[in-house]
Amino acid sequence: MERGTRRRLALAALALALVALHLELADSVLSSGLALDEELAPKRLDVSFVQTLQPSAPPPVRVAPPPKPQPRAPVVAEAAEAAASAASEPDVVEAAASAASAPPELPPVGDDTLALADPLPPAASAASAASLAASGTDENAVPFEWPPSTQIAYDLNGNYRGPVQGEATVEWLREGARYQVNLEVSIGPSFAPLVTRRLSSDGEITEHGLKPRRYDEVTRTAFRDPKHQSVRFEDGLIYFANGRTGPALPGVQDTASQFVQMTWLFTTQPALLQPGRSVQLPLALPRHADTWTYDVIGHETLHTRFGEIDTLHVKPRRAPRPGKELTVEMWVAPTLQYLPVRIVIRQDDDTWVDLLIRRLPRQSTPS
Repeated sequence: MERGTRRRLALAALALALVALHLELADSVLSSGLALDEELAPKRLDVSFVQTLQPSAPPPVRVAPPPKPQPRAPVVAEAAEAAASAASEPDVVEAAASAASAPPELPPVGDDTLALADPLPPAASAASAASLAASGTDENAVPFEWPPSTQIAYDLNGNYRGPVQGEATVEWLREGARYQVNLEVSIGPSFAPLVTRRLSSDGEITEHGLKPRRYDEVTRTAFRDPKHQSVRFEDGLIYFANGRTGPALPGVQDTASQFVQMTWLFTTQPALLQPGRSVQLPLALPRHADTWTYDVIGHETLHTRFGEIDTLHVKPRRAPRPGKELTVEMWVAPTLQYLPVRIVIRQDDDTWVDLLIRRLPRQSTPS
């Protein structure tokens, strides 16, 4: 072999070795960066699922009586005198004008009448209040208790650049007053999925439902780097994934916690599940927050692997905006603790997944 040929081969071998070294270093950096990013997310609570939830009629839940009516406004003369007095104070007038122009603050979502987008007429409201008051005196009524840690497995069908199949799980985890909700979607064969997306919420259980502290969304696509978005809730503020900051509305939820928050709403206020009713839910997405309206469409019977199950269809009023947000509609089953037994997640008209419960939910031992 000529000396020039040997030299070219040696240089080629050296170049390949340098390329391999750079690739190894790059892979090491990417892996360490991903590990560091994921270390910031809360660790999954350690829970074992040891029993199967069997369908049963939901028991009546003891709820607090409706609030007493507020005192009526002052008589006209008193109101006029108060207005004249206020008009003499420029600061007061300026503050009132500022308050009038500001958007109204949403009440806690746990309030039965104020959680509705379409308040009932007085007669219907009175009947609803009487019904709620009566449930509190029902000898069979029980105080509300958060369900034990629960895992639901789903079959997945959908469309992502063509028809796709896969699987998904939703986990509700509890440890004292702390909670986690995990939704994991896997598209493609289980041994080599094409796309996986994990949505996780971590926070506290309060008397007004769930109070998220952090939301994480990790998307992995074959042959691409993972994408990680986080939202934090601190001191009455929301820190979005794009660096923006905004106020946290009372009762605000994230993409993952909304499933369980609605379960809590429907369990404690079953009147909300009447077809034609609507529920408002402040929702913080990775880039912005807004109040969403969900309509109760009506009763539907789902055919599952373990038999037919009666559900109520709950659907967001708005349509998905491509590249902006995901919309989630669900079918909740009153006989399975109002858990979502079917979930449809849409990104746009051509990108969506449909999750249908595969088997009865698994739960931990009640605390």
